Amino acid sequence: MPKTALIAAIAENNAIGFENKLIYWLPNDLKRFKELTTGHSIIMGSNTFRSLPKGALPNRRNIVLSRKESSFPGAETFSSLEEALANCSNEEIVYIIGGEQLYRTAIEKADILCLTEVKDTPAQADAFFPEFNKREWEIIEQDSFPKDEKHTHEYCFVTYIRR
Repeated sequence: MPKTALIAAIAENNAIGFENKLIYWLPNDLKRFKELTTGHSIIMGSNTFRSLPKGALPNRRNIVLSRKESSFPGAETFSSLEEALANCSNEEIVYIIGGEQLYRTAIEKADILCLTEVKDTPAQADAFFPEFNKREWEIIEQDSFPKDEKHTHEYCFVTYIRR
């Protein structure tokens, strides 16, 4: 089985989205997401796929989890996370990219958390990253950045591995 990594930008209250859109649009976070996931399989829920502005993400194996639909252009579809991961068995790492329901299902299986922790609590949010016990995780990388002309909030890239 491949290592499973959850990747997300989360607010201080774990908010990740509102009305099927990301809360934060941080260019450096998007660049990091692309660098980490390019060349790997990415697994997402159907709403996350529909939220992608241009559809399937290039240079990645796009996998959508759905029990009802099977037509997601440029993506493979599986009905469960277990089935999708079994079909990625020859890969070193697979990235789970959302949304909330999938993160909640996958957090127990996750080996790695690649989080952008944003120093903010948004006024509106309807999707949240699951709470996790930080004593079960070890920080192996952490880089902090100030807000600037392209980034409206301070943020940290934090990589956790399960202890």
